[in-house]
Amino acid sequence: MLKNIVGLVTGGASGLGRATVERLVKEGGRAVLCDLQSSSGHEVEKELGEKVVFVPTDVVSESDVTNAVQVAKEKFGRLTVAVNCAGIGVAFKTYNFNKKVPHVLQDFTKVLMVNTVGTFNVIRLAAGLIGENEPNEDGERGIIINTASVAAFDGQMGQAAYSASKGAIVGMTLPIARDLADQGIRVCTIAPGLFHTPLLASLPDKVLHFLAKSVPFPKRLGNPEEFALLVQSIIQNPMLNGEVIRLDGAIRMQP
Repeated sequence: MLKNIVGLVTGGASGLGRATVERLVKEGGRAVLCDLQSSSGHEVEKELGEKVVFVPTDVVSESDVTNAVQVAKEKFGRLTVAVNCAGIGVAFKTYNFNKKVPHVLQDFTKVLMVNTVGTFNVIRLAAGLIGENEPNEDGERGIIINTASVAAFDGQMGQAAYSASKGAIVGMTLPIARDLADQGIRVCTIAPGLFHTPLLASLPDKVLHFLAKSVPFPKRLGNPEEFALLVQSIIQNPMLNGEVIRLDGAIRMQP
């Protein structure tokens, strides 16, 4: 049960983020759902009821994230968990020799800004409120959970920007856990493999079937609910800290 948990979830209107919000509520917790104004955040809020409040948020905006953290304090009295699920990606080789076109620098920068800088922005601003909580018997005050990707370790062709952004999240997990340890805040990162999210759902069925077959076991795409289950496990297991956990059915991406 997550009865006393108040979570702030970015990218919470769909995919992994929505599944996380739904699990928090199902297990007795409450959630601040952060996503873009153009998302289905309002609809999710209405569907899940008073335990969820939607706050339109651009994760790279200091004012937006500060406001979301403040809403958590005003609406629910505290913040115990921050889960970073917001992210974007592009697919483009470093240089297209057929068209004689290099990777667009602005695209590379945007992916790093949203995925890496946005994640850090949420961490640094959420940590202050989490650190105000009364510690439990272990001295714990809260948890921060980030989303990387298996692309951080074995990125495919065309994933330079995405892999770099997710690799940076992996790389900052331990030092941030060390930074926040004295205040009793744990930090972990989940590195999902191929999951059935809106991004993949837009692909043709033939492609989805091929991707599913590439997973050693279970031979299928991951369900967002399985990601959310790991979020719950991290929250409930006090020895998980400074760790990156692959959630991928043993897949290792090929070029």
